[in-house]
Amino acid sequence: MDRTANDPLHGITLETILNSLLICYGWEGLAERVKINCFSSNPSINSSLKFLRKTPWARTEIETLYRDSLKSKDFDNSSLLE
Repeated sequence: MDRTANDPLHGITLETILNSLLICYGWEGLAERVKINCFSSNPSINSSLKFLRKTPWARTEIETLYRDSLKSKDFDNSSLLE
């Protein structure tokens, strides 16, 4: 059995994950769920991606939130199809 077949993050870029979470929660919602300054102080996609790529613990938190959100009925999975 292929390990990547069960990984919901396989083939999904960090930018796609961040954009999907933004659609679902917005910047304020992300800042409430994950205490990262780049979400609460003058947030932007580029600055957030730069920080997340350099900071493993923060990236792990975002990936965990994304996985948990996929299980939620409120999460809009259609944003991944674009």
